[in-house]
Amino acid sequence: MIQLPSRPAVAAFARFVACGGGVGLASSGALVLLDGAMPMMVANALITVVSTLLATELHGRVSFRSERGGWRVHLQSALTVAVCYAFTTAALLALHAAQPNPSVVTEQAVYLSASALAGIGRFAVLRAVVFADDRRTRRGRRTPALARTSVTMAA
Repeated sequence: MIQLPSRPAVAAFARFVACGGGVGLASSGALVLLDGAMPMMVANALITVVSTLLATELHGRVSFRSERGGWRVHLQSALTVAVCYAFTTAALLALHAAQPNPSVVTEQAVYLSASALAGIGRFAVLRAVVFADDRRTRRGRRTPALARTSVTMAA
């Protein structure tokens, strides 16, 4: 039986797309602003690092409403970006191996399709691993957790 995703997952995915899309558009604008101020490769590297840090913060706080943070979260998120980059690059390399001179429309269709699949995969990994609720057990059940304030109040 096919099980549809829960509403919280759908809402988180919508927030993920909005945050990621917003950061992508801002990155594109920043790249235009930096054109001529520094070499394009340097500008792209700088914008990639800054946008990955910003997107990770937004995804944690807005998309997944998580309290997890720190450099470990940023490293895990950066690894998902690297995997997405490798996936989209492999898709384009496969296209060019199959068709040495594809049209711009075909190339963009392959790139955007690969980006969409990579984004869905990235969402799943960020949700299940990077920003996963720490109170979940391996079987998916919640374990009771007492907040420090609850323990203090009980004492």
